[in-house]
Amino acid sequence: MIHFDLWWNPAVEAQATDRAYRIGQQKNVMVHRLITKSTFEEKIDQMIKDKKELADLAISKGEKWIGEYSNKELRELFALEQKKY
Repeated sequence: MIHFDLWWNPAVEAQATDRAYRIGQQKNVMVHRLITKSTFEEKIDQMIKDKKELADLAISKGEKWIGEYSNKELRELFALEQKKY
């Protein structure tokens, strides 16, 4: 698979890559990104890398994304504690 036109939203590109892996399930799949040097496309690529780095800083290793919590964990997380007087 070759990505030759970058998307502003990296999730779209990731979705296309995941689809290629699902289609090729039993075969090796290679994914390449073609980016022309010294172009607007190169600037988009750098912006996407910077955004990913920032997102990785927000969620450290060992922490979970909210979608990974079980129902019980979510209830405990959002439960209001009653103050004892």
